[in-house]
Amino acid sequence: MRAACLVLLMGAGLALASPWGPGKARQPVGLQDPRPARIPVLSALGAVLSMKRLLRLLLIVCATVLAATALLVLLERRFIFYPTREPAITWQPPAPDVEECTFATADGLWLYGWWHPGWGDEDPARRPVLLWCHGNAGNITHRADNLLLLADHGLAVLLFDYRGYGRSEGRPSEDGFYLDAEAAYEYLVHQRGVEPERVVCFGRSLGAAVALHLALERPVAGLVMESPFASIPAMARRQMPFLPAWLLVRTQFDNLGRVRDLRVPLLVVHGAQDEMVPLAQGRAVYDAAPGPKEFYLIEGAGHNDTYVVGGEQYFLALRRFCDRCLAHAPAGQGHLP
Repeated sequence: MRAACLVLLMGAGLALASPWGPGKARQPVGLQDPRPARIPVLSALGAVLSMKRLLRLLLIVCATVLAATALLVLLERRFIFYPTREPAITWQPPAPDVEECTFATADGLWLYGWWHPGWGDEDPARRPVLLWCHGNAGNITHRADNLLLLADHGLAVLLFDYRGYGRSEGRPSEDGFYLDAEAAYEYLVHQRGVEPERVVCFGRSLGAAVALHLALERPVAGLVMESPFASIPAMARRQMPFLPAWLLVRTQFDNLGRVRDLRVPLLVVHGAQDEMVPLAQGRAVYDAAPGPKEFYLIEGAGHNDTYVVGGEQYFLALRRFCDRCLAHAPAGQGHLP
């Protein structure tokens, strides 16, 4: 009896140890598995076809990216400059005190602008003069209300249109914009008789790069950069991170690289909710500047409404900065207290 039980237990152990597992019938020796076997050649062929489809897809994606990048590079001016030839309402100056003016650039183009001597009881000969370089869209008529608000706070203002904008001749370009700002400066100093130590360069958005160029190339009292970006490549990388266009663009407007050489007082103004130029880029420009410098943050302001949201405090901050520049930076070589 004991021998029979031992035989049964050994049989069960063999069944459990069988590679087919318990309850599975062992294939008789010499018989083939009825399930069709995978043919190695067909498997390899399927892998090759899958790889070819993947490579084809990658080639299509790469070709599309390269074509889009090439198009952006070829048409980069259209993505940077948005000039408007027609006025917002009229070319009529927005107030009786506003004078129309024209002046020539070094390369022979005529530019159009507005000159406001500023309002107030102080001596006009001691008043700060803003040389205003506007942004990349529209023309001076779209800044008429802002111009009058600046003048209302005792600031004289020269607001001009770049080449290709409004009534100004030519086509927009980075080097051309720099020539335009230099021509506006020469007009102020040599035709209006404004002393260089009264000139404060003021640039908004793309105009901040133009104003920075002027502050580096001409003697001025100070510089205001409102909503400045780091550079055009930095903006292209932010707007189109999936395209390598930022590596190939020729237009630079390199605020971050050039502001390190600034030698006059700087005021950076930025809206906390700027939807176009990240606040971080404005901070980076400020951090790179050697000083003396100030940063004025406008809570709740976006890219185009800084002076509206900032209200009275915004204009007072501009005026105080200009006054300090004139008091402590004669011929653009002084310092802020």
